[in-house]
Amino acid sequence: MKNTQQNILIIGAGLCGSLLALRLGQRGYKVNLIEMRPDLRKTDISAGRSINLALSDRGIKAMNLVGIQDKIEPLCIPMNGRLLHDVEGNTTLAPYSGREHEYINSISRGMLNALLLDEAEKHDNVNIYFNRKCESVDFENTTARFTEFDTKKEFIEDADIIIATDGAGSAMRQSYYLGHKFLFSFSQDYLSHGYKELSILPGENGSYKTYKNALHIWGREAFMLIALPNLDGSFTVTLFLSYDEGEYNFNNLTTEERVLEFFTKYFKDALDLMPNLIDDFFTNPTAPLGTVKCSPWHYKGNTLLMGDAAHAIVPFYGQGMNASFEDVVEFDKVLDEGHDNWETIFKVYENSRKQDTDAIADLAIDNFHEMKGHVNHPNFREKRDLEMAFEKTFPNDYSSKYSLVTFNEEVSYRDAMLRGRAQDKAILNMLADGVITKTKDLSTEELLVTLEKVKVETDIVLEDDKIAGLHK
Repeated sequence: MKNTQQNILIIGAGLCGSLLALRLGQRGYKVNLIEMRPDLRKTDISAGRSINLALSDRGIKAMNLVGIQDKIEPLCIPMNGRLLHDVEGNTTLAPYSGREHEYINSISRGMLNALLLDEAEKHDNVNIYFNRKCESVDFENTTARFTEFDTKKEFIEDADIIIATDGAGSAMRQSYYLGHKFLFSFSQDYLSHGYKELSILPGENGSYKTYKNALHIWGREAFMLIALPNLDGSFTVTLFLSYDEGEYNFNNLTTEERVLEFFTKYFKDALDLMPNLIDDFFTNPTAPLGTVKCSPWHYKGNTLLMGDAAHAIVPFYGQGMNASFEDVVEFDKVLDEGHDNWETIFKVYENSRKQDTDAIADLAIDNFHEMKGHVNHPNFREKRDLEMAFEKTFPNDYSSKYSLVTFNEEVSYRDAMLRGRAQDKAILNMLADGVITKTKDLSTEELLVTLEKVKVETDIVLEDDKIAGLHK
């Protein structure tokens, strides 16, 4: 679209919306970005949402696209791997990659969002408004109805196109669903688990009470605790637990004594770092974990869903933010192709993007089961050890599923899923059958022979999956 004088309305000034407004502003479009909540730069609005996130290569690619990676780096804490805590409090560092330059970053949601808003606002053609709730979208006439919180007055916003980046509870997606004007498919699947934010406060003079450069995991099969570091020396801790299953669940952790009993039994070393546990537990909300898939994302050349509004996922691959940022990168690529109308742009974008967002949604569910339980199984650990050895010894010849997803931003999520799952299946089967042996017993030459066996078996699995119709 060469006509940049068109007015674009973006609903939702979270991470995806603010990045999109910045990029479209850079391209010269007139952008109105409207947000339901107050300006997070002036008030704290975290309220039980995850306050830090994992920024990895796909998200960094988006930061480079808009030219702000140098401003992002000071906000990041590198995490080189998972620090696994067993029930006795023993820890094992499981690197994310055998290549030392590959790691993920803990970053504050609020700081990152504020920076993106600041950068977007530098453009005269970008206007940002807060405290205005989108009630519905008339996708046929390209208008949106808002309520202003302060005055309670309703107003209609008109635009040439509307892009909704208003999250998992998107008002525009609801308008698609309720409008009955076209065939709209929608699914919302919840895990039986919810989550609650807790915290490890900083030590003296902002020191870290436990190892700083890792994502801490207390995986306990049916539930788990994780912790990510913050710049001020604190850790954001998240408990993932069933609402109503098992001896301990959110529905029956109703007294201080029972919460302390639960943590003493399963997370003793974490509890020792959390004298504030009871306050956090009974103050912070318990929130659900769900996956949203829908189609189509667009209506003619009028409206488009993007980010969580189109494809909300559970947080277990650390890819929710990265996937939304990649949406903007992929959308930007389609704009560069020079199509002459928005309908074509939206179609091309969705046709190439949806299979990848479906893939990362499925992978995030896979990783939920992996993090809370599989990481403790001997065969799984042996698989990871083998993969780390492959990546370290033959860095150009092998990438694990995790590396394909997290550190290979030129590989699509779908391709990463198909190859990664096939590799996992190949290695686990070969370990179980005794076709390959434990990593520590292998010389470099034997490791190379093992890698070649894994490659051959992976190709066989991929071909079998293709014949079974699991992919084209």
